[in-house]
Amino acid sequence: MNNEQLAQQIKIWGKELGFQKVGICDVDLSEHEAALQKWLDAGYHGSMDWMARHGMMRARPSELLAGTMRVISVRMDYLPPEAQFASNLANKNHAYISRYALGRDYHKLVRKQLSKLGKLIEQEVGQYGYRPFVDSAPILERPLAQKAGLGWTGKHSLILDKECGSWFFLGELLIDLPLPVDEPSTDQCGKCTACITSCPTQAIVEDKVVDARRCISYLTIEFNGVIPEEFRKPIGNRIYGCDDCQLVCPWNRYADITEQRDFHRRESVSNPDLVAMFYWDEVTFLKAMEGSAIRRIGHLQWLRNIAVALGNAEYSQRVIDALETRQGESKLLDEHIEWALAQQLNQLPIEDKISIETKKKRLIRIIEKGLPRDA
Repeated sequence: MNNEQLAQQIKIWGKELGFQKVGICDVDLSEHEAALQKWLDAGYHGSMDWMARHGMMRARPSELLAGTMRVISVRMDYLPPEAQFASNLANKNHAYISRYALGRDYHKLVRKQLSKLGKLIEQEVGQYGYRPFVDSAPILERPLAQKAGLGWTGKHSLILDKECGSWFFLGELLIDLPLPVDEPSTDQCGKCTACITSCPTQAIVEDKVVDARRCISYLTIEFNGVIPEEFRKPIGNRIYGCDDCQLVCPWNRYADITEQRDFHRRESVSNPDLVAMFYWDEVTFLKAMEGSAIRRIGHLQWLRNIAVALGNAEYSQRVIDALETRQGESKLLDEHIEWALAQQLNQLPIEDKISIETKKKRLIRIIEKGLPRDA
C-alpha cells in the first residue's frame, strides 16, 4: 500500500471508528504565530496561564512529537437528540448546560478512538511515531482542522462545516509519515455577523478573536474565581458553558444529530431544576457527574455558577431559602449568594419590598430592646 492508498484507507478506518470526517495536513502553522502572540499579549487568555507558558509551541506540532510530518485531524459530532435549546434557555428556573457536556466526557472517547486509528496504521506500516491529542496539549487544533479540510474558522473562532455546522469535537493524531495532504477549507462566513452581535457578553472582540475573560464558557468552566458582576446578569441560567454563538449561526441549521449514544443527555441532568441541583452535596455532585466533563470544575464552582443562575431565576421563596441555606460555606460562594439574593428581592413588587423592610426594621427594634447585649 503506497502513501496515497494509505491516506484513503485512514479515512475509511476513521469513519469506521466513529469519526464523521478525517483530513490530513502538514505541520506548518507559522502564519498563525503572530496572531497567537497578539492574543496572548492582549491577555485574552485570562487565567489560563498554561497558554502563555507554552507560547509558540502551540503553533509547532513537531515540538510535541519529534519527527512529526503530518497531522490527521478528525471530527466527531456531538449534537444530542431533543437538544431543547429554546425551551431550556427560556425556563429561568432550569439550568442550561452547554450541549457538548450533556453526556460522557468526550476526551476519553475521542482519544480512545484516535489511539485505535494509530494502531491500525501501525499494523499496516510497522512501527512508526504517533501520538493522539484531544484538547489535552498546547496545539492549535482549529487551524490544523482548517488545513486538513474539516472546515473553516468562523467569526466565533470555532470550526464550521457547510454541511454540518459546528456541533462537533476535534482530535488530532500526530504522525511521522509523509502522507499526501488535503485541500484546506475556505472561509464561507461572508458578511454574516450573527455570532458577534448575539454574544451575551460581547466576548467576540473582532473576527475570529474571543476575549476569554468575557466569555461565559470561560467564566463558568475555566475560571474559578469571583465572576465579575457585569457578567452575572448576561449569564442568565447558563451554569456550564454557552452555545449562543453556535445557536444563531445559519450553518448550524444543517447540523447532524450525533451517532454516539455517549453524547446523549445523561439522566442526572434530564430535569435540570436549579434549586434541586443547588442542594446537591459534594458526594451527590461527584456521583451525578461521574464520567462527565462537568466533574472537573468541582463542587464549589458548580455551586457558584448555580448561585448566579438563581439570582437570575424567577422570584420565589424556594429560591431564597436555597440560597440562604448555603450562606457561610465559603467566601467565594457567599459573594455570589449575596448578589443572587439581592437580585431576587429586586424582583418583588414595591408593596412586598416595603412589607419585608418593615418586618426587618421591627425585628431590629425587638433585638435592640430585648437583647441589647447581643444587638
